Amino acid sequence: MKRRTVCCGASALEVTLAVLLVAMTAACVTLALLLVNEKAEKDKGPEPTAPPSPDLTTSSNSTPSLNTSYLIGVGRADCTGPPADVPLMGYANPEQTAAGIHTRLYSRAFIMDDGKKRVAFVTADIGMVSQRLRLEVLQALKVKYGDLYRQDNVVLSGTHTHCGLAGYFQYTLFMITSKGYINESITPLVNGIVQSIDIAHNSMKPGRIYRSRGVLNNSNLNRSPQSYLNNPEDERLRYEGNTDKQVVVLKFTDQEGRGVGMLSWFAVHAVSMNYTNRMVSSDNMGYASYLMEQDKNPGELPGQGAFVAGFSSSNLGDVSPNTRGPYCVNTGLRCDYLNSSCPVGGTKMCQSFGPGHDMFSSTSIIAVNIYSKAKELYDNAVDEVTGPIHSAHQWVNMTDVPVQINQTHTARTCKPALGYSFGAGTTDGGGDLNFTQGAVEGDPFWDGIRDALLGKPSNETQECHHPKPILINTGEMKWPVPWHPEIVDVQIITVGSVAVVAVPGEMTTMAGRRLRAAVRQELNDSEVVIAGLSNVYTHYITTYEEYQVQRYEGASTIYGPHTLAAYLQKYRELARAIAQDRVPELPAGPEPPFFEGLFSLLFPAPVDKAPVNSRFGDVLQQVCPIYRPGDVVSVTFVAGNPRHSGDIRNTTFVQVELYNNKSGSWKVVHNDASWETRFHWLKGSKQQSNSTIEWHIPLSAPSGSYRIRHFGHYKERKVLQTVIRPYEGTSDVFKVAASFYYQ
Repeated sequence: MKRRTVCCGASALEVTLAVLLVAMTAACVTLALLLVNEKAEKDKGPEPTAPPSPDLTTSSNSTPSLNTSYLIGVGRADCTGPPADVPLMGYANPEQTAAGIHTRLYSRAFIMDDGKKRVAFVTADIGMVSQRLRLEVLQALKVKYGDLYRQDNVVLSGTHTHCGLAGYFQYTLFMITSKGYINESITPLVNGIVQSIDIAHNSMKPGRIYRSRGVLNNSNLNRSPQSYLNNPEDERLRYEGNTDKQVVVLKFTDQEGRGVGMLSWFAVHAVSMNYTNRMVSSDNMGYASYLMEQDKNPGELPGQGAFVAGFSSSNLGDVSPNTRGPYCVNTGLRCDYLNSSCPVGGTKMCQSFGPGHDMFSSTSIIAVNIYSKAKELYDNAVDEVTGPIHSAHQWVNMTDVPVQINQTHTARTCKPALGYSFGAGTTDGGGDLNFTQGAVEGDPFWDGIRDALLGKPSNETQECHHPKPILINTGEMKWPVPWHPEIVDVQIITVGSVAVVAVPGEMTTMAGRRLRAAVRQELNDSEVVIAGLSNVYTHYITTYEEYQVQRYEGASTIYGPHTLAAYLQKYRELARAIAQDRVPELPAGPEPPFFEGLFSLLFPAPVDKAPVNSRFGDVLQQVCPIYRPGDVVSVTFVAGNPRHSGDIRNTTFVQVELYNNKSGSWKVVHNDASWETRFHWLKGSKQQSNSTIEWHIPLSAPSGSYRIRHFGHYKERKVLQTVIRPYEGTSDVFKVAASFYYQ
C-alpha cells in the first residue's frame, strides 16, 4: 500500500507537471502566434472595415466610430528622376533636356475608407498621368495588395508642371519628342507613386474630413478669350469671368482634430517656369504644396514631416498663370488678338509673362497666392464631409462614341487627329514654324509635306473633324505603335457630398463648368471638383463652340468637335450609377493595351572625365568669404553625369550646412529640394562636366558660418568594364551676416 501510495503520489505529480508544461507550451505558442499576427497586420495595413455598429467606441484604430466618419491615410514620396539628358515634358521641345534641379518632384496620396469602400487619390508633380504610367502603378499595387487598390478606386492626377521628366508614354506621338520610352524616367515615377500609397496605407487611422471653398483673384488668365466668347452669351452671363476662380479644399484631421493633410483644387496651368528652363521643377502648384507643408511641418526639410498637402490640377485647359498677358517680345507691342502672333517673328515672339519680373518670381507669386488662399480655407473649414464612399470607372473607346445632339440628330466622336493650330503652340510657349492659332483652312505646302511623310487623312476623318484642318492624322497612324490612345478611362469617386471627376486631359473653363453642372445634377448638388490630367492623357477638351474657332485648344481636342458631349454622356452615366447604387451593373469596357518592345533614343551616359590635375568634387569656382541675407552664393564643382547616381529618390545632390558653435557640428538647413537652392549641371566637351550650386540666401537666414556640399557619382572605365563611384565636394566655409563688418 505504501509503495502504491508513493506510486500514486508520483503519478499525480508527473501529471500535474505535464499539464503545467502543456499549458505553458500552449501559452507560449499562443503568444507567439499573436505576435506574428500583430506584425502581419502592421505590415499589411488596415483592410476595408466593417460597417460601424452603435456600440463602437473611438478606441479602435481599424474601424471608424460613430464620432469619426472615415479611416484616413496620407503619404508623400519623392518621385524625381535623373535630372540630366532626359527631355522635360510639357513644351514638346526635344532640346529642352534636364540639366539640374530647381525643386524636387513628389507624389502625394490620400486614402479614405468608410468601413465598406475605399478610394485613393494621388496628385503627383508631373506633367500628366500617362496610360502606361497608370497601368504600371496598378500592376505594382496588385502585386502588393491584391484587389484592394484597383482601376475603379484609384485616381492618379498630375499637377501639370512642364518641368518634370518625359519618357513615360507608350504612344508614338509622345515618344517622338521624349526620346522614346525611358526606363530611367518611368521607374522613379512608378516607385514614388506606389511608395506614397504605401505610406498612406500604413498611416490610416480614424479621422474627419472638412470642406471649404473660396475665391482667388489675380492668379489666372484666359489665354484664348476669342474661343471663350464663342460660347452662348446666356451661358457666359451665368458666370463671373472667363476663368474659374474658386479654390476647393478638403481638410483631413485625426480624431482629436489635429490636421494630417489637405487636398486643394484650382484651375491654372503650371507654366510659370517657361520653356527656357532646364531644371527639374514642380512649378507653381508644387511650390504651393511646399509652402503648406513647410508651414505645417516646422523645422523639417522639404519632403519630410507627417503633414501632406496636395494641390491638384483642375479645368485649366485655357488658363494661364502669366497674368500680364501676351505681347511681342521683340517690339513690346500687343500681339494680334485673333491669332496671337507678331508682325515680325510670328507666334514665337508672342509670349505671355508675369506677374513677376522673371519665371522664378512669377512662380513664387502665383504659388504664394494659391497657398495663402488654401491655408485660409483650411484654417476656417467647418463644413464636415459625411456619408458613404463610392467609385465608378469605365474604359471607353473614344474614337467612336455616338452622341445625341438633340431629339432628332446624332453624331459621333472621331479617330484622333491634331489640327494646324496645334503647331502654333500657345502664348505660354509658341511653336517654331509659321503656324498661327485660329487656322480653319489647310495650306497646300504643309498638306503636301504631311501627305508625303505621314500619309493623307481619309475623307471620313477630315469630315469628322471639320472645321479642323488636320496637321497630324494620328488616329490612322499605327507604326511602330499607335500614335494616340483610343481606350480612355472615365472615373468618378465620391466621398460623402464631394465628387471628384477624374478627367483624362485638359478641359477648358466652360467645358469644365458644363461637366460639373452635369455631374452635380445627377448627384443631388454635391460639391463637384474636376481633377485634370488624370489616368491617361488625351490633350484638350473644348466645348463645341470653342472648337469652331480652332485655336490651340480646339486643334488639340483630338476626338473631334463632339468630344465634350461624349464625355458629358459618360460621366452622367457614372454619376447616375453612383446615385442609384447600380455601379456593379456598369460594363467595364475594352481594356487598354500594354505595348511591349517600345523604342528608346536615350543612350547610356558615357564615362566621365575630370580635368587634368583635378578630381571629381574639386571646387572650380570658390565661394566668397562673406554674404548678406538676400545675396546669392555660388560654387562650382568638377562633376559626373547625374544619371550615374541611379535612383536619386530620397537623396540629394546639394546640402547647405550651418555650423553649430555649441555642439561643434554641422546642421543641414537646405538640400536640393529646397526652394532656396538651384542645382545646375553643365555638360562640357571631352566628357567633362561641372555642377554649379546656388544658394539664394533667405532674408530670415541666421547669421553664422556655412558651407555647401555637393554629392554625385561618376563613371570610369576599368579595362573592359565600367565602374560607377561616388564622390563629394565641399566649399570653403563662409559667413552670413547682416553687415560686412561682421566680427
